[in-house]
Amino acid sequence: MNYTILTVKIIKNCGQSFFTDGTSLTELVVQLPQIRKNSVKTILHLSVWGNLSYDVARYYQADDYVIIEGYISIRDVDGTQAVNLLDKQVEISVFKVYPLLLKS
Repeated sequence: MNYTILTVKIIKNCGQSFFTDGTSLTELVVQLPQIRKNSVKTILHLSVWGNLSYDVARYYQADDYVIIEGYISIRDVDGTQAVNLLDKQVEISVFKVYPLLLKS
């Protein structure tokens, strides 16, 4: 299964967009918390749809820690056919968000 629950730090809110049918989408760039100082930073892209999208865009900002529930998918980086795994990025479609540590 590709279901996951993660604690993440919001790095960037890429904004909210709307489709012609009125569905909203908020995209976030997040990072997994690091335990070791020299470990590689893991960056993920989140997609939040529907009514939850409004709440995420309104209440959460950069440097907030949240717990997310969602489904993992792997996308090609630039929409081209990826040759190897390094040309792909992890994207999570979020369906629940819980505040953990908010900046303000």
